[in-house]
Amino acid sequence: MVKAVTFLSAAGSPENFEMLRSFFSALGLEQGRGWDEPESKGAAFLAPLGNIEFFTGRAPQLSGIIVEVTNLDAAHQAAAAWLKAYAPAASLTDIEDTHWKSRLFTVEPVPGHKLTFWAFTDPLRGKPVAIDGDLSAAGMKFGIVVARWNAVITDRLLEGALDALLRSGARRDDILIVRVPGAWEIPMAARTITDKNSVDAIIPLGCLIRGETAHYEAIYTEVARGIGQLQQETGIPHSFGVLTCENLEQALNRAGIKAGNKGFEAAIAAIEMVSLNRKLSKGGRA
Repeated sequence: MVKAVTFLSAAGSPENFEMLRSFFSALGLEQGRGWDEPESKGAAFLAPLGNIEFFTGRAPQLSGIIVEVTNLDAAHQAAAAWLKAYAPAASLTDIEDTHWKSRLFTVEPVPGHKLTFWAFTDPLRGKPVAIDGDLSAAGMKFGIVVARWNAVITDRLLEGALDALLRSGARRDDILIVRVPGAWEIPMAARTITDKNSVDAIIPLGCLIRGETAHYEAIYTEVARGIGQLQQETGIPHSFGVLTCENLEQALNRAGIKAGNKGFEAAIAAIEMVSLNRKLSKGGRA
């Protein structure tokens, strides 16, 4: 039986490969397992749903790789921001209405690789009514608390978090970075930031690697409890970017080697929660 459907596309050059990988990451696609062999290198991106579709009659206005999104305006903003930073001469169309009750735009981040992003005009078509946070960080302020312990890991997490925030529209001046000795000190520094600074979310970043004693469990339990308690008491979203790993290899994989960058993911979660909080405070309106 069929296990998966994969669209394979040759990047054409190492430069195009890196540009495409950066573009798909900026649009929020989950990175899958690629490969790095002497003869070739590959990057995989995953989506919750894959389709093979056939039609008759009037053809849809689609070309290249077709990507359905939940928020077309946010996707267009993310694509425009990425193009402005990395490929200002690349092609990006305006959002247009179609004859099949949807909206779409096309983008070509590198020559020969065109993508069409689309969404139904009715965003609730076939879906339960839900309030979602957007992934635009414009106008938001963030506090990042990063532990120096295991700096080879936490520095990578910090890079990932900053990458996510800046790609999503945050201003560098609106990001406060505080370094603490280790994960144990993260909750206290986070509390001070929320008390003394006007921030919309806290992004804690740290790395705990299991040793031969119970020290690991004791630290992790208190750090998790402290961060969760702060979120409840302050009403300010606190994402969780503290790695808990069995060994250094696992930590490196989660800091951008194989399993994505958990600092990037923590920052994205913080952006979404700030947006969601703002919508809920308005009675659930966007």
